[in-house]
Amino acid sequence: MDVIGIIDYGMGNLLSVFHALERVGSDVRICRKPSELAEVERIVLPGVGAFGDCMANLTQRGFVDALHEAVIRQKKPILGICLGMQAMARRSYEGAECPGLGWFNADVVRLKPRDLSLRIPQVGWNDVTFRPDSPLFAGIPAKPDFYFVHSFQMQCEDPDQVEASCDYGGPVTAAVRKDNIFATQFHPEKSQDYGLRLLENFLKWCP
Repeated sequence: MDVIGIIDYGMGNLLSVFHALERVGSDVRICRKPSELAEVERIVLPGVGAFGDCMANLTQRGFVDALHEAVIRQKKPILGICLGMQAMARRSYEGAECPGLGWFNADVVRLKPRDLSLRIPQVGWNDVTFRPDSPLFAGIPAKPDFYFVHSFQMQCEDPDQVEASCDYGGPVTAAVRKDNIFATQFHPEKSQDYGLRLLENFLKWCP
């Protein structure tokens, strides 16, 4: 069984992610030091909060270089969740412009629904449309609902990297995939059975 490492960089509800992965049979570890990424086969990058704080914490704790080594060079599968997904973009416009990890040619921009009655942030359940051949959504019925909490979204230059989307007064990127990198804007750990199935699919995924 692969060992899954959840990165603890001071942002994100680690325990809910930890317990959800345990429920689907994972051997889960919390990685508080960059060196610990060498001891796991798969990585989860969670996150809740502001983009600038996220990148500052990852940098200060030495995770940026360690992630590049593990994910880009060693090709370990990684799952980004919410802010963890946004951190994978090249930059964010949340507050001042801030560079990200640069794994996707994408910018993180504020949600601007055409329907002005829709509140920002988007909080709650929303139906998701995913690519029918997606290995990460295998066994999940069409139009499943997942739980979202976000005010910003990733805009990808390459539409082939968008694995799933939802509608919130316009199209919103719900998940992205590139090589061994998969990430969701929604919270699978808060999305009940569909979320658990997605986590299980990530454990089995062989990119």
